[in-house]
This record gives sequence, structure tokens and C-alpha cells, in this order.
Amino acid sequence: MLWATEKGTTETSTDSIQISLLTCAPGEELYALFGHTAIRYKDSRLGIDAVFNYGMFSFNTPNFMLRFALGQTDYELGVSSYERFASEYEYYGRSVWQQPLNLTQEEKQTLIALLETNSRPENRIYRYNFFYDNCATRPRDIIEECINGEVIYEADSTQRNNRQTFRSIVHQYTNKHPWAQFGIDLCIGSEADRPISDRQMMFAPSYLMNFFSTAQIIAQGKSRSLVTGIEKMVDCEKYSVAQSLEGEQTTNLPTPLQAALMLFILTAGATIYGLKKQKGLWGIDLVIFTAAGAAGCVLAFLALFSEHPAVSANYLLLVFHPAQLLCLPFIIYSTRKGKRSSYHLFNLLVLTFFILLFPLFPQRFDLAVVPLALCLLIRSASNLVLTYKHKK
Repeated sequence: MLWATEKGTTETSTDSIQISLLTCAPGEELYALFGHTAIRYKDSRLGIDAVFNYGMFSFNTPNFMLRFALGQTDYELGVSSYERFASEYEYYGRSVWQQPLNLTQEEKQTLIALLETNSRPENRIYRYNFFYDNCATRPRDIIEECINGEVIYEADSTQRNNRQTFRSIVHQYTNKHPWAQFGIDLCIGSEADRPISDRQMMFAPSYLMNFFSTAQIIAQGKSRSLVTGIEKMVDCEKYSVAQSLEGEQTTNLPTPLQAALMLFILTAGATIYGLKKQKGLWGIDLVIFTAAGAAGCVLAFLALFSEHPAVSANYLLLVFHPAQLLCLPFIIYSTRKGKRSSYHLFNLLVLTFFILLFPLFPQRFDLAVVPLALCLLIRSASNLVLTYKHKK
């Protein structure tokens, strides 16, 4: 192996060993928006400088997207040289911070043994979970496992005064990528809006780094810091992790809210025209209800079949649901023939309920959902009005 040592060497070279937590800045790709965490093992005496990376995966895995949606994605622990690891992040313009761990000789030996065991082919693969078992939580857990004592994490003043949810942390990482944020907001349900513990916040690499900075190891009545400090190893930006998450969006495309408002204006204008001319404009219904039904099928699939714990109980199914596709032939038929549709009446009532109680739901919605819901509402309302006029 890249970092293997001969039998008996570890015991005599522990003083030369430094094991560190590495935290990497976010990237531009969707899978890199949240940053990354790894463990560095350096032995200056033996010339070893390796990085253990729990974030290895391949898009070429059969049925990767389906398995990801189902929450059945497998990641694995990979081992590479630190030089290669650092060069890759420097190439992509992503800074890397290092926090040397304040471990005893025995703890270092235990951690190295655990990493070796984890990196074996039969052990390196694990079932990935974005919020609960990922490239940040795995290093934290294996570091805790090697420590003879209890690790106490102390939140800093910002974290202590601002109780977070999974969604609020996701928003911090996606604020410069509004379409990615919109897509994630559609998929995760009300479970993502429950307040989470300090430990649960550590699914995000920068939060884990901050908690490690203030963590204490309590053993036999004595206390010591978990890390000895922090150093920027790859410097691709002149500001902190927090500042790298701030700023304007990185695309010139309209935001989801702008696009939704534009769609609503066009739909409202066409609907007013149809009411004046007493035309149903079934083509608009075909497009809008097909899109909404397709989105509803995705949300229903995630809520019913995915193992991701935060996608169930999604109240957006009130707006986007599979019935919009199932009932589409009847919707188009009733519009073309000027007949009353029970679906439109039901849809009008549900969407009115949703829009009026929008702020009261135990789920945080993207504001772009409101114009989209209004598009569906006015199309149902206009069809009911036209049906009433035809009967008169």
C-alpha cells in the first residue's frame, strides 16, 4: 500500500507522526458545493504523507442516478499521496485547511490501525447518506473511536445563538447557485426543517472544522484540545470558508423566482385573453399540468421509495402531484368540450388552501413555488369560469 509500514516500525516512529483533519473549500460542481473533509497521515521519519478520503465515488457506477435518488449510493475510502491531493485542489482553485490532531502516541497508533482496516478492499465501501453518513462524519467518527476519553464539542457564539436546520445549512452552501438550491428545496421535505443538534451540523465540512477548533478531550479528569491549531495549506483565496459561501450567484441565468414570475405573467396574460375570447386554451393546460405532474412523480417517488431520511413528508405534493398527469386526459377533454371538471374544482380548493397557509406549514418553501402554484390555480379557475359561462 501507499502508506504501509513494516511490522514494528509504528511503535518507534510515533513521535514523528502527525495526523490532521483536512477541510476543503467548496467547488463549483453540484457534488462539490458543500466542500470536503479528509484525514492526513504524515510520518516524516518514514517519508509517508498520505490522505484518507471517504468521498470517493464514480458516476460510471451502473444506475448511479437511480441509486442516488433511492439513497442507495455507495462511496468508498480512497488513499492517495498528500502531494497529489493538494495539487488537485489547487488546480480547481479550492483552498485546503489543516488541523493537526492533539493525540497521544497510543491514540495515533490506534487511529492508523483503524484507517488501515477501513482501507482494505472488503471494508472500504460504505452506504453514503448526505446528512448522516458522509465524507465529514466518517473522519469525525473514526477519530473519536481512537481517543481514550470523551470529546466535548463547544459551539462558538455564532452557532450557539443560531439554531440550524439541515435546509438552512444547505442554503448557506448553495446561495450562489439558486437553481441547485431550488432543486434541492423541491426534493427535501419537512424533516429538513427540524432544528438539529450540534453533532448533526457536522455533516457540513466547514461546521466540522469549526467544532474541531473548540473541541476538548476529557480523560481521567484532565482536559486537552482536540486540535493544536489551524493552517491554510492550499491558499487559493484570501478569505475564510464563511466568506467563500457569500456573494452573488455564479450564472447570468434568471433566478428560479424570476423565471416563475415570468411564467406566471405569461400564463395570467394568456388566461385573461382566453376568458375574453371564451377559449379554453387547452394547449397551455397541457404544458403546465404535464410539467407539474412530472415534478409530482419525482417528489412522490422520493417520498415513497427513497432511503434519504429528509425527503419524506414533503408538503409540495399539494402543489405538484402525480394526479396532474393521471387526470391530464380528462383535464384536456373537459377544456376542449367546455365541460365541468371535478379535478379543476378540487385543484382550486387545494391550491387556495396552500397559498393562504403558505407561511404556516412546517416546511420552508422556495418563494418561486408561489407563482408556480398561482399558474396552476388560475388555469383551474379559468376553466371553471368558462364552464359556467357556457352553461348559461
